[in-house]
Amino acid sequence: QVQLVESGGGLVQPGGSLRLSCAASGSIFVSSTMAWYRQAPGKERELVASINSSRGTSYADSVKGRFTISRDNAKNMVYLQMNSLKPEDTAVYYCNRRFGVASWGQGTQVTVSS
Repeated sequence: QVQLVESGGGLVQPGGSLRLSCAASGSIFVSSTMAWYRQAPGKERELVASINSSRGTSYADSVKGRFTISRDNAKNMVYLQMNSLKPEDTAVYYCNRRFGVASWGQGTQVTVSS
């Protein structure tokens, strides 16, 4: 059974920063491309960032230059450093494989508001 647990969300002001963490267990992690997704109210889930087994990264245009995805294979952890946050970044953030996604975890709420 694959387990994905996201943490680190919260309420921040525009321009602020957050660091999200994802703990993955019960899966083949080292060889998998991992990703962060987000879903805002009334919108479809969208891909935010991904990182492959060689630590190559890819980002949605909306977050390029502001977000950084990283991974620690020894700990089965994926991180998302979010800087210069905007109100439109408000969403529930989820981690999962980029391909062949497992069941979704609870996600972690990120709210950017004054």
